[in-house]
Amino acid sequence: MSLPSSLSRRNFLALAGIGAVSTLAGCASTVESNPIVSPVQYSGSAYRPSDSLLSSYSGEQPDPAVIYAAMDDGGFHLPAIPYEQIDPKYYRQRVVNPTGEPPGSVVVNTRERFLYVTEPGGTAMRYGIGVGREGFAWQGRGIIQWRKKWPRWNPPDEMVARQPELVQYSIANGGMDPGLKNPLGARALYIFEDKQDSLYRLHGNPDWRSIGKAVSSGCVRLLNQDVIDLYDRVPERAPILVTQA
Repeated sequence: MSLPSSLSRRNFLALAGIGAVSTLAGCASTVESNPIVSPVQYSGSAYRPSDSLLSSYSGEQPDPAVIYAAMDDGGFHLPAIPYEQIDPKYYRQRVVNPTGEPPGSVVVNTRERFLYVTEPGGTAMRYGIGVGREGFAWQGRGIIQWRKKWPRWNPPDEMVARQPELVQYSIANGGMDPGLKNPLGARALYIFEDKQDSLYRLHGNPDWRSIGKAVSSGCVRLLNQDVIDLYDRVPERAPILVTQA
């Protein structure tokens, strides 16, 4: 997997006339965000590996009925995900590592809507993702500087100005408490580049319908059950590559 020319996220936003720090601090859309891209909804029900990469991987796959079942975590009850309504290629599954990155790396392919965690032995755990405009604004290499279970959400003032109904969750009012409706979901992983906060986040997501889609705002979102699994696999300071190739 080749890496395109890296474009500083801050420079990208400056060229677009957007204040990077204040605008992207929220790095999540509201649950009701409208998709920019609306692929045909998957109408099947049977689980089957749907990617040709899997033809050379014959090991056991996670059972979606188990991994997307209801679960209790951190004092919250996560409902079961109706995985039958999601294209099976976006289920958490083990694949032959297509990234060329060494074991222990995180690779986000924003074009294909996949996140990989590379493993010893030439495999990778792959997750389906949803990507917002901010998710396309940065490419390159960084590290996962720190991680947070059940994070607070602090929508920036510009977002509150556009959506006055969010004023109760403004920075001045302390943000939104962790919980099932919080746009950052059950976990957030914070990405730094050259010791600077890239303002790029991997985070959970209360809206399973956004997986595999481009949405109105936000960084990179995973199903809550998937981001919990990701959090447990990826330590702080793990290397990460974000690419559209």
